[in-house]
Amino acid sequence: MPAETSLPTATASLPEFKTVTTVNGEIEIPTQPKRIVAEEYLGSLIALGTIPVGAPGLTLQNMYFKEALIGVQDTGEYGKMSPEAIITLSPDLIISGQAESYETLSKIAPTIIVPYGDLKDAHEELTYFGNLLGKEAEAKAWLSEYDQRIAVAKAKVDKVIPADATFSIMEDGGKSIWVYGDNFGRGGQPVYQALGRKPPSAIAAEIMEKQWAEISTETLAKYAGDYIIMTSNTLTAEDYKTTAIWSSLPAVKNGHLYVWKEERSWYYDPIAVLSQTEELADWLTQ
Repeated sequence: MPAETSLPTATASLPEFKTVTTVNGEIEIPTQPKRIVAEEYLGSLIALGTIPVGAPGLTLQNMYFKEALIGVQDTGEYGKMSPEAIITLSPDLIISGQAESYETLSKIAPTIIVPYGDLKDAHEELTYFGNLLGKEAEAKAWLSEYDQRIAVAKAKVDKVIPADATFSIMEDGGKSIWVYGDNFGRGGQPVYQALGRKPPSAIAAEIMEKQWAEISTETLAKYAGDYIIMTSNTLTAEDYKTTAIWSSLPAVKNGHLYVWKEERSWYYDPIAVLSQTEELADWLTQ
């Protein structure tokens, strides 16, 4: 009986390593990494069918995909991952958004730094990591479904919300109030990018350029749109109606204030943005 032979496959012919251009220059990485430690961009990896071996605790708590990360090892504090914890995982690739971590992480394994904000939306993010990991087809397929679902959500909203209605993305920390742009979480991506809505014209340029600003209660009316998407861990929409400053705003008076906690608003990966967009579309059209 002749010995079995394996048919040649596309993956068998791939080189073991490839060179990619990063903010730290050209870096050689595995063509098909098997043991990734990811400090950032887990949503994109999961969308591509890639589960890392390690990630920091904060990202493991992401409510939009934490069930997919059961068994993934905690590599420590976000922004300050433990080198010792990472070493025990024997990674062949590390992905992070923390430029200051490169020197330490790159001594453990090839490290790709993608600074926060460099990838502007779900398409840029999925396409980048699809190319990086050799999963271009998976990225294209995922984005096709993403676009279809976003289009449905946007059409629902456009039917009932005037095109010139303005939206503000805010966070109430108790002692401080922040307002955000279209690429800093808290709902900016779903509202401004996916649903195509606009902030008040008086502050649009400032917010979109800086992406965030701390504001005072005295300037609140200037930054408040017809609709407010508010992150607060302690207050509800009803609470804001009983506060003199907030209850004077048209958005609050008209019931156009949506309040959610940071566990739902902070995340900005493609999986989170899709879910957030559909959640907000349901609220806006109820």
